[in-house]
Amino acid sequence: MKLAICDDEKSLRRQLKHLAKIHLALKGIACEITEYESGNALLQKVNDNPPDLLFLDIEMPGMGGMDTAKALRLAGFKMLIIFITAYPDYVFEGYEVQAFQYILKPYQETKIKQILDRAIDELHTHAAQYFLIEQKSGTLRIPFHEICYFKSDRRTIHAKIQDGSTVSFYRKLGEVEAELPGFFQRIHNRYIVNLHYISRVEAAKCICNEKELPVSRTYKLALASSFAQMILK
Repeated sequence: MKLAICDDEKSLRRQLKHLAKIHLALKGIACEITEYESGNALLQKVNDNPPDLLFLDIEMPGMGGMDTAKALRLAGFKMLIIFITAYPDYVFEGYEVQAFQYILKPYQETKIKQILDRAIDELHTHAAQYFLIEQKSGTLRIPFHEICYFKSDRRTIHAKIQDGSTVSFYRKLGEVEAELPGFFQRIHNRYIVNLHYISRVEAAKCICNEKELPVSRTYKLALASSFAQMILK
């Protein structure tokens, strides 16, 4: 889990970091915590290490927290944002940037723990809807419903996406298969398909998102059965 704290008050950053680190450690969650002293500093470096969860102070000199959040959303970042503020007046404005929660200053340890627990649950639910690929720049999350199929080429896996793009990474196809929901199915020792993109199944091939893919004897009957069930649904 990657957590970031953006607050111009160093003492408050350290206090929140200490509370979060202890609580997450007690829950057995490994966490990398990064501190930023301003919204500008965060925006300059967020591409290098995008967090899953961001504590963001609203009242900061220069670019305030709300404008920082808007810039993050505009850039496509999906992290959970928890606003830090001494005033409750910003709650409605936070809807525009899909704020997850608010924390009022001064910090209350019980409240911090409650919000962290909610964030953990939300991240777990969110992660369950995505295929995660670890890259040097961070974790890439691809919605399962956008993946048409996976193709194995020796040690390289190519994920074919609905928009026509391809994401490649190093894994074993068996490891990938173990992480996929039930609407993905193995059709060959080199292919796993998303059944929602199958339009036709034939003797030794299938059509997946208008692409012809091979179907081996080993998986032929299982694919035909699953495809028939999809049609009936």
